[in-house]
Amino acid sequence: MLADRHPLRRRLRAIARRAREGHAPEEALAAVEAAIERSVALAEQRAARLPTPDFPPELPITQKLGEIRELIEHHQVVILCGETGSGKSTQLPKICLDLGRGVYGRIAHTQPRRIAARSLASRISAELGTEPGTAVGYKVRFHDRVSEKTHVKLLTDGMLLAEIQGDRWLSEYDTIILDEAHERSLNIDFLLGYLKQLLPKRPDLKLIVTSATIDPEKFSRHFDGAPVIEVSGRTYPVEVRYRPPEEAGGERDDAMQQAIVDAVDELSCEGRGDILVFLSGEREIRETAETLRKHGLRATEVLPLYARLSPQEQAKIFRPSGLRRIVLATNVAETSLTVPGIRYVIDTGFARISRYSPRSKIQRLPVEAISRASADQRKGRCGRVAEGICIRLYAEEDYLARPEFTEPEIQRTNLAAVILQMKVLGFGEIERFPFVDPPDSRQVRDGYKVLEEIGALDGLGKVTRLGRKLARLPVDPRIGRMLLEAAHTGCLREILVIGAALSVQDPRDRPLEKQQQADEAHDLFRNEESDFLGFLALWDFLEGKRRHLTQR
Repeated sequence: MLADRHPLRRRLRAIARRAREGHAPEEALAAVEAAIERSVALAEQRAARLPTPDFPPELPITQKLGEIRELIEHHQVVILCGETGSGKSTQLPKICLDLGRGVYGRIAHTQPRRIAARSLASRISAELGTEPGTAVGYKVRFHDRVSEKTHVKLLTDGMLLAEIQGDRWLSEYDTIILDEAHERSLNIDFLLGYLKQLLPKRPDLKLIVTSATIDPEKFSRHFDGAPVIEVSGRTYPVEVRYRPPEEAGGERDDAMQQAIVDAVDELSCEGRGDILVFLSGEREIRETAETLRKHGLRATEVLPLYARLSPQEQAKIFRPSGLRRIVLATNVAETSLTVPGIRYVIDTGFARISRYSPRSKIQRLPVEAISRASADQRKGRCGRVAEGICIRLYAEEDYLARPEFTEPEIQRTNLAAVILQMKVLGFGEIERFPFVDPPDSRQVRDGYKVLEEIGALDGLGKVTRLGRKLARLPVDPRIGRMLLEAAHTGCLREILVIGAALSVQDPRDRPLEKQQQADEAHDLFRNEESDFLGFLALWDFLEGKRRHLTQR
């Protein structure tokens, strides 16, 4: 097994050194021989158990099986560019199995989100005729369903990144499939940079990078001219209709809620078929679900879909119920997850996008208008089973004025957090790391300055004990510093509330048509000494209401 080779070599070198010194380490040699025999036997068992996959002829990727196999066999890195519905996520690991990979090491198949890793593991297991956790397993935060029998391991980008800390050579794997790389999250960019450094040291390791049709040549250049293969999507024609609400505003405003209801009614007249509605977050999903339930739709099931749902709740999406389904989803359904049976899409045009605010020097998660590429991905979700209709709840001029792509997260994030994470992971200096798109040098300097100010780095740029604690908190380093200090000074409850308020958009709504009423309502919680204390008063009021309603 690959994972055993380096430790066994190290033990054999130690035995040889002792033999040269005149010692006869017979017991140690016998132990190594036994370990080698066990490793060989395990590899033989895994080879005998290797599933024999078949490939659905209706999927576009099946038409290019021969070409993909040849590229994987003859190149260390392959870039596969596939449209929505091409079958790349389900079939690529099966192609690797068909080539005999996944025996001496596992096939790692990364996903940006936990929900996608879990659902894909179930889908690939079903196609191979095995139970999840056997030939195909998954590992995400709080869930590990991987066994000695596992050949294909689905995991999140963040989980693979964490494994690097314990295994710099990633020797558990003989193949890595980096899926949905076009999302260009920080984790994906870290992995792309790290693997570029690792591959020359591991000639036995194969890397397959998959992307939607968004600038695949950039990935090819990053890996020194790696071959690119394109696979078309299995799509039917999609009609796009623009239905902007009467008044501009957010998703939870009355005008947008009415626009969603009108779009559902319009699509209900077109014929049967499930509807996928894209919204920016959980709160927007809950409020829209309530609006649709009050609307009194007949023979219709309203289902939420977002990353924090339990596996049981997520599974409902994949089980037909006989009713027409309206699935209310975040951008998790944009590329990471295919919701079956969708004929219609309603796109509000918004998503939560992590962004660093230079003014407040805090990483926030504001709701923003999506790019044209994201809008096109959403449109592609309804041409999978028949001709589809995509209703965009914004004007065509608005769509054409939007940026072509969402910029990579590395270019819109707080580099203080990136620098700290890189140092803890042992990736070295940010200036020398091979990013696909290197960050701006001024932002790098600002990042170092912030980390020194809050005591995360010492004068020599080394991570302090405090810095290691901050790196474990999944929040902006400045807010993390506030939380650690609050824990020492006995005001953690209050600072948790204030830190949460600083990390999201202002929780106080001020709709255009109700500005005066909103101001009067906000005045109840205004504090002349501090806006932060105003947030705390608002939280205490809401908590009191919640407790009162729970008791009732």
